[in-house]
Amino acid sequence: MSTTYMAKPNEVERKWYIIDAEGKTLGRLASEAASIIRGKHKPQFTPHVDTGDFVIVINASKVVLTGKKLQNKMYYRHSMYPGGLKVTSAQDMLKNKPERMLELAIHGMLPKTRLGNSLKTKLKVYAGTEHPHEAQKPEVWELRG
Repeated sequence: MSTTYMAKPNEVERKWYIIDAEGKTLGRLASEAASIIRGKHKPQFTPHVDTGDFVIVINASKVVLTGKKLQNKMYYRHSMYPGGLKVTSAQDMLKNKPERMLELAIHGMLPKTRLGNSLKTKLKVYAGTEHPHEAQKPEVWELRG
């Protein structure tokens, strides 16, 4: 009888990948990045172990939203005080905080557990082409499709 392989946290080899968001659709980019962070692209993927890699996203300000999402999509946050609801359109978010827009999309696709919280630290998003992670020697990741 064969046993199922379960990866151990100290056995996992981590890589750094860089994704260029210029001209890419927000949701498609986010789902691919979340999959890399989770480690689903590896044969030793184990659901309860962090087997994923680090992801650097550059050119976040040049990401594309299809249809009328720029005007119609809203981002909500609340200050927890009465009447403290803050609403921001996707157009304003893309102009003012493009990194936050991508982070929210990718974080939304990660597990809502302690594992998911630790995975969130493996995402680095930058609005322009510059990033301080040259020392990690990131490999370029080409998106599918």
